[in-house]
Amino acid sequence: MPMPGPSPSFASPETLSDSVISLVPVRISEADPAKRHVPSCTYLVLPRKGGVAGSVQFRFGDATGELYYPGHIGYRIKKTFRGNGYAEKSIRLLLPYAARVGFGEIWVSCRPENIASRISCEKAGGTLRETVPVPPSHEMYAQGYREACRYSFRP
Repeated sequence: MPMPGPSPSFASPETLSDSVISLVPVRISEADPAKRHVPSCTYLVLPRKGGVAGSVQFRFGDATGELYYPGHIGYRIKKTFRGNGYAEKSIRLLLPYAARVGFGEIWVSCRPENIASRISCEKAGGTLRETVPVPPSHEMYAQGYREACRYSFRP
């Protein structure tokens, strides 16, 4: 079954940079229909001042289907690097890329109690569209999610 939305273009994932961080592509993952995973590209978040701050994943898929709960962008910033706006900057760097590969709307989800992530989404220009219950059958439930705040972005 073809995937709705833009097709992944993994031929040459780009390094994305601003004056504070670079997102360097390090892994490309193919779709895994058995797990309901879509193709994705994982980037390292590299601050200009050194170190590896974390990672960010861009997922190619349909936010009304398999990406309804996790969204197109997921990020993990290491505790020692938090508070520097790296999640917000990562989202901002990925939005023009998303537009170039054909997305008109991008979704990011987080736990309602994750105030730092919610602030990152809002500072990056996201609009909170809804907070939805995560069903026990979804893998995010096993990761501790009971609800997900869904933020939309226009690249």
